[in-house]
Amino acid sequence: MLELFVKIQNIIAGRKADIDERGATAVEYALMVALIAVVVIGGVTLLGTNASKKFNSAAVAIH
Repeated sequence: MLELFVKIQNIIAGRKADIDERGATAVEYALMVALIAVVVIGGVTLLGTNASKKFNSAAVAIH
């Protein structure tokens, strides 16, 4: 009887672990996407600011 109870517990625990792992994976992917978005936004902002300065200095030199 105890063996049956332990087997049932393991089956239930195994299913719960699968569900939890899938949920954790989704959270990890969401965090990675958010981090990549922050890095891309920061890089584009930095490059945009530098490009704007270069274009402004070129426009002043032409004028």
